Amino acid sequence: MGALAAAARVRWTDIELINGKQLTAAELRANAVVAQIWASWCPFCGAQNPHVQKLHDEYGSRGLRIIAFSIDKTVSAAREYVEKRGYTFPVAMATPQVEAWFGKRRTLPETYVVNRGGEVVFTHQGEMFPEDIAALARFAGK
Repeated sequence: MGALAAAARVRWTDIELINGKQLTAAELRANAVVAQIWASWCPFCGAQNPHVQKLHDEYGSRGLRIIAFSIDKTVSAAREYVEKRGYTFPVAMATPQVEAWFGKRRTLPETYVVNRGGEVVFTHQGEMFPEDIAALARFAGK
């Protein structure tokens, strides 16, 4: 947890997902949220995403939401990547709002955990090991 985590606060807004659905600010505020910034062309993201999917499958209904923000140039590139791999965690395109929430991106992937109070309580830059992704379950319900 870096200096960013100690000071950052997220004020969620509704997020339009690449599948046309919407993740509401109310739903995000009601749960701890694992937010990941990634790209379809990033090999480290590709290695991490199956573990993010597993976290989503196991804890999505237990108070831990996942939202992945793609920095791909087109929605179709992100959508094709997600569909080809069968990922079901929510994915949206990165917007200036995402940068306002988490700061200027430094690397890929970047992973954040936001608690129900809107505080960024965990940050990680770069690929995480599978056991470290699994350990994010500790934030469920917080």
